[in-house]
Amino acid sequence: MIQGNELRDALISGANNIARHKTQVDELNIFPVPDGDTGTNMSMTIGAAAKELAKAEEGGADQIAHTAASALLRGARGNSGVILSLLFRGFSKSVKGKAALTGSDLANALGVGVEAAYKAVMKPTEGTILTVSRIACEKGRAAAEIDNDPVYVWSAICKGAAEALKQTPDLLPVLKKAGVVDAGGKGLCYIFDGMLSVFKDGVIVSNEQPEAKSDLSSDDFFRNAAAEFDQEINFTYCTEFIVGRDPECKKEPSELRAYLEGIGDCVVVVDDEEIIKVHVHTEDPGNALQAGLTFGQLLTVKIENMKEQHRKAQEANEENKAKAEKKPLTPVEPTEEVGFVAVAAGEGLNTLFSDLGCAQIVSGGQTMNPSTEDILAAVRATPAKTVLVLPNNKNIIMAAEQTIPLVTDRKVIVLPTRTIPQGLSALLAYDPDASTEQNTVSMMEAASRVNTGSVTFAARDSEYGGHKISEGDILGLENGKLTLIERDIVHTCSKLTRSMVSRSTSFITIIYGSDVTEEQANDAYNRIRTKVSSDIEVTLVNGGQPVYYFLISVE
Repeated sequence: MIQGNELRDALISGANNIARHKTQVDELNIFPVPDGDTGTNMSMTIGAAAKELAKAEEGGADQIAHTAASALLRGARGNSGVILSLLFRGFSKSVKGKAALTGSDLANALGVGVEAAYKAVMKPTEGTILTVSRIACEKGRAAAEIDNDPVYVWSAICKGAAEALKQTPDLLPVLKKAGVVDAGGKGLCYIFDGMLSVFKDGVIVSNEQPEAKSDLSSDDFFRNAAAEFDQEINFTYCTEFIVGRDPECKKEPSELRAYLEGIGDCVVVVDDEEIIKVHVHTEDPGNALQAGLTFGQLLTVKIENMKEQHRKAQEANEENKAKAEKKPLTPVEPTEEVGFVAVAAGEGLNTLFSDLGCAQIVSGGQTMNPSTEDILAAVRATPAKTVLVLPNNKNIIMAAEQTIPLVTDRKVIVLPTRTIPQGLSALLAYDPDASTEQNTVSMMEAASRVNTGSVTFAARDSEYGGHKISEGDILGLENGKLTLIERDIVHTCSKLTRSMVSRSTSFITIIYGSDVTEEQANDAYNRIRTKVSSDIEVTLVNGGQPVYYFLISVE
């Protein structure tokens, strides 16, 4: 039988195990844009439960499961985190009243969680964490009929999860094409394996990060050596380039290294028969490039102003520090009829949503999905009997929806806005004289009429949608679908916007982010203004959002 303290230690061990491997899970994400990755979201979700369990008093298995389920629900981040919380919420309901658990109790409890997870997803997709959890449960139930020993059953659950994970590429063609398994399923396997360590051997997996591999490729060395040197800025420009070697050039790369060491520091030169890869910090990037040209043609070039980057990083750290020091939101009485909560990131966007009537802005978006607890705190701090929540990101909708049963003193309605432009259009469509039901319909109709464009960068090398993508490429997306791969943010913004315009277009709003200069923003505006009909109203807004250079709303 599994006692309460064993279940507690097992859940903490599962949380530690995925924390150790969250980067590997993140790297399985096949879409190249920077986002709130699966491993990070799942780790933060079950990590919230581990914190509560670490300070929990001794109790039966049902009490431990209840504590974990409650913390998981509130800490849920992203779709993968919400599904994970649903699995353990169902688990908790199934073991209610049981101080200790048999093997069949474990398998059946997981089954209740699987059913809850499938029901919560509007269109369940096989080849995901859902498939892995379902097959794991089936294997566990079959094992329980042979031997009701908890270790035997949970071992079968872990084995079933691993087998199901291997099948995910056959169920989802996009995984097979990318040559990876499902990230959420992999994360669940780490959690289950961490739990097994306690059930079987009584050992809680450490949450320390595993040591890095020693057999680094030249690419790994190139990046890591560069990063190692970036702590002290003696020169302004970080210059990186690749030279395609001229077969007729008789000079050795060591000559290039010697020259670069004379005009800068942090020099790294890696070469093979075909190319020379160079990294140097210098005040004269032009001279470095000219020296490289004597060995062959330049294939790629990247020059970054490190002092400017350092300044921005310091500003971001100060901003984050200020946010961290903010007092927790205080719940207030619902005195007004209707209030709004929106999720957004960036000073300009926060101001825009506030000006449109949002009582609370939850900080978050693509790269950091807020938890259910974050959204819940904002709802309770909104003085309204009915609170409309605008997630403004498809990966935040499920977390927002989990707040609905947690609030008893006011009504919560989640409008499933998937982008910032959709959220803004929905707010603009609000009619204070209409009923809540009428507004819910009209606001979502307004959101559905918006075409959203976004310009960002590739966070990883990838092959997606028939395109070969390199880290750092500029990506143009229309309604989340990758349509452009370019090298210049202004050109991408202009080209993407013009492709989205139709005969029915009346309004274009260009929202530029924190990494875009006013000069670049005005350049993009002028290019678009001169290329579209004079009947279309074009507006430029400083959103200050991270990650996305431009967000484009076309209506």
